[in-house]
Amino acid sequence: MGAPLTRSPRGRAKRGRGAGGSGLTSLLARRMVTAVPLLLVVSSFNFLLLSLTPGDAARQMLGTSGTPEQYEALRRQLGLDLPVYEQYGRWLGHAVSGDFGNSITNGTPVLESVMSRVPVTMSLIVGSLLVSVVVGVSLGVFSAVRGGVIGRAVDALALLGWALPVFWVGSVLVVVFAIKLQWFPALGYVPFTESPQDWVRSLVLPVTALSLGSVAAVLKQTREAMLDVLGSEYIRMAAANGVSRNSLIYRHALKNAAIPVVTVLGVQTIGLLGGAVLIESVFSVPGLGSLVVGSALAHDIPTVQAVAVFFTVVVIIVNLLVDLAYGLLNPRVSTA
Repeated sequence: MGAPLTRSPRGRAKRGRGAGGSGLTSLLARRMVTAVPLLLVVSSFNFLLLSLTPGDAARQMLGTSGTPEQYEALRRQLGLDLPVYEQYGRWLGHAVSGDFGNSITNGTPVLESVMSRVPVTMSLIVGSLLVSVVVGVSLGVFSAVRGGVIGRAVDALALLGWALPVFWVGSVLVVVFAIKLQWFPALGYVPFTESPQDWVRSLVLPVTALSLGSVAAVLKQTREAMLDVLGSEYIRMAAANGVSRNSLIYRHALKNAAIPVVTVLGVQTIGLLGGAVLIESVFSVPGLGSLVVGSALAHDIPTVQAVAVFFTVVVIIVNLLVDLAYGLLNPRVSTA
């Protein structure tokens, strides 16, 4: 028999890196495979619901003054006289090639309308997410470490923030900070390219209202996760071995408590998409939320479909980022 084969540490390191790369590739491949049927299900279900709503775009465009002959002619022109499955098939065939058609109500390219409003909505969502991370994690760690009356007070504030309706909070913020104190504008949105300072001022109130529930959820999850980790055996052993308090909290406990917090952040990010629709209506922000509401009322199916597809893509990306964050925070977490 020959000598037994051995592997050097260098060989093991290379193999580990290869396995990690293979795992990442496998994860991306699985997400791409599941993304296609998810997009099909969402788009088809959304198309069906829109087709079942009372009225249609032709009636909306003609109003009450149109004759039955004009109504039928416009329906044929818009393709609304075709069966629903054929309308969806036509839409899908064009959408696969990146052509989402033109808006039924104003004739502008749908993709152009959607992309012009993406920066507005993403400013709200990203700003709210940053506030949720900074405020929620900071208060969660603080309340877990201090405990006692402070911990219970923070818990009560978190429950209050979770219970308050987003539209009510937005209305109160407008009355107090925009009308009475006049610190911030009550309505509208200023693009960053026009004035960075006014851009920030126009986002303060809507981001505050939109992020309140997310801050409460992140705070609560951070506190619970930190309490579990701080009460674990290995933290007590590390403290007994002389590890400093700051190192225990920020290098050991917070890192191990991060995985459930990341999960909540992923869920809250998806929830912010729905909350943005209400906030944009309250503050008259010209984002995707106000676009989809107006388009749904006008039975503008191509526009609503494009926004639904965009939101679905965002959900897929968020789930992928959460999975990747799991691997970075704890390489032992399997992505299989």
